[in-house]
Amino acid sequence: MPQEGVCCIVMWLMQTEVIKLDTSKIDTGKIREAAELVDAGGLVAFPTETVYGIACRAREDSLNKLDDIKRREHNKRYALHIGEKSDVSKYIPRIGLKAEKLIKKAWPGPLTIVFELEEKDIDKQRKQLDREVFESLYKDNSIGIRCPDNAIASALLRAASNPVVAPSANITGQSPAVDAEQVLGQLSGQVELLLDGGSCKYKTSSTVVKIGKEGLEILREGVYQQAEVEAFSQINFLFVCTGNTCRSPMGEGMFRKYLAEKLRCGVDKLDKMGYKVNSAGTMDMAGFPASPGAVGACEAKGIDISAHRSSNITRRLIEESDYIFAMQQFHCDRIVEISSDAAGKCELLAENKDIADPIGQSQGFYNNCAELIEKAVIKRISEFVI
Repeated sequence: MPQEGVCCIVMWLMQTEVIKLDTSKIDTGKIREAAELVDAGGLVAFPTETVYGIACRAREDSLNKLDDIKRREHNKRYALHIGEKSDVSKYIPRIGLKAEKLIKKAWPGPLTIVFELEEKDIDKQRKQLDREVFESLYKDNSIGIRCPDNAIASALLRAASNPVVAPSANITGQSPAVDAEQVLGQLSGQVELLLDGGSCKYKTSSTVVKIGKEGLEILREGVYQQAEVEAFSQINFLFVCTGNTCRSPMGEGMFRKYLAEKLRCGVDKLDKMGYKVNSAGTMDMAGFPASPGAVGACEAKGIDISAHRSSNITRRLIEESDYIFAMQQFHCDRIVEISSDAAGKCELLAENKDIADPIGQSQGFYNNCAELIEKAVIKRISEFVI
């Protein structure tokens, strides 16, 4: 009998075991059983908050079997699924600002992130991971990762000893299954085990976003639309001084310049790239222009802050900011007084050193102040992974 016929008979003889699970009270014994099956090379269908997936260890033999039942080409890669978002550090050595913000805002949840890695990071992963695992997960210096928001999925992924990929539980070209009945309708007898956790919450696929040097690109809209993903990933920087007419406007202007250089874009493109830079003052004096000394000091460095108008620090501005750089310690104290949540994200711009207020001083004093701010800004930007 031809080999193909033997395979068909084996598939026909195999039955898919179905285990019903309650998401409010996970049966750890059944989860352990499912994880052991995945680690042994078996395929397990399981629920996520989007659609059902097929858990498969990242090994060539298991992936070939997965490709066969999904009727998919063997040279493509599947997204890695992790049980906890902290596990991402095992696969991405250096996480960029926007990716970090997305992880914070959208994981666990219906978002798959495709990370583009630099060559040195790829080399590091190649050395750290088993060769077969590395080749199964990375392609063209990138890897897709998802952290589902479903108790059964999270428990299964945490229990597995091997890295697990999990494409949707359907034959390529057909609709993804959103309940156990639909899984069996397409894959009965082809997956060894089905964890039945009822209907999926969203009943539609995860959104897939790619993050790299060129910024953020939506590869597939799913639960989240593009505007939502862009909002999740936006990075907000805030510079604070007393009146917002001298030091913080200079800091804002210089930060824009050097951030744009790092991103290799124009200053006017920063907002579109998802980076917002603002400044504010702790003193109630909104609407004033930047001081002539500050304008002159920045102008000497090719930075125009003449259009600046002062604004007051507010709780909302503090809470919306991801990084807050203050000029003096009492600014930090005031910021934390307004919002205690700012304690972990508010720092002195020059680390442990105050930058004195140049108000009322000579142009030379302003120029020296600008030098201190510029030096601190350059150091801060050099520390960020973009």
